[in-house]
Parts: sequence; C-alpha cells; structure tokens
Amino acid sequence: MDIFFNMSPVQAAALYVGLLVAVMLGLKIYVGLWRGKLQIPSGETTPEFSRVSRVQLNAVEDVPALMAGIIALALLGMPVWYIHAVGLALVVARVLHAVGLASSSGFSLGRVIGAVGTVVVYFAVAGALLVHAFAPPV
Repeated sequence: MDIFFNMSPVQAAALYVGLLVAVMLGLKIYVGLWRGKLQIPSGETTPEFSRVSRVQLNAVEDVPALMAGIIALALLGMPVWYIHAVGLALVVARVLHAVGLASSSGFSLGRVIGAVGTVVVYFAVAGALLVHAFAPPV
C-alpha cells in the first residue's frame, strides 16, 4: 500500500489517466469486435449496434474532461489521497457503467452506480479545482 501513498500527485494522476486510457481502449476493442460480428459498415448502425456503440460513446462524453481535471488537481498539488479517491472512483464508475450498459439496454444497477459515481467525481474534481484555483500557491 505504501507505493500508492508515496507517489507524487503527478504520479498518482498518471496512474489513473493510464488506467482510464486502458478502459477506453477496452471499450474501443469491444465496439470494434461487435462491428465485425454484426458486419456493420463504418458509418452505419442498427438498433443493436447503437446500444453497443453507446457503451464507448458514454465514456467519451465524460472521461477526457475528468482526466484533464485530475491532471489539473495534480498540478495544483492536491494531496495524493484525494487524487487516488477521485481517480479510483472514476475508473470503477466507468467500468460499472460500461458493463451495465453492455449487458442491458434497460435498467441495470451497474449503469446507475456508474452514472451516479461519475457525477460525484465531476463535483469532487470541479469543486476542488475551483477552490484551489484561488488558494495561495504552495
């Protein structure tokens, strides 16, 4: 456990950006495999493939902005524990959301927890950035 708490804020941010890039790559591969399986030409869709592509597109809507926020938190010198908290929460939320949406087009617990978790991370990142933007430099 010490390895995680002996990181610098920038190293912690790099860890979660790396994990989120891996999640995004996994979603890209997932969509590509389904495109091939369903034989959907590029630019085309079907109702089934629309849901499959939403799995990736939902992450594309949220992950880049929050990765930038996590990097900004690190550059502002936020405590490592805070970066781990928001980073881990975001990774778990996005994986749960993707699994929930991939398994059902209707209600799923993973999708709800993932969506709520992502919104909580938005508030945590935005709030910390706004507060610390006006704090005296360290």
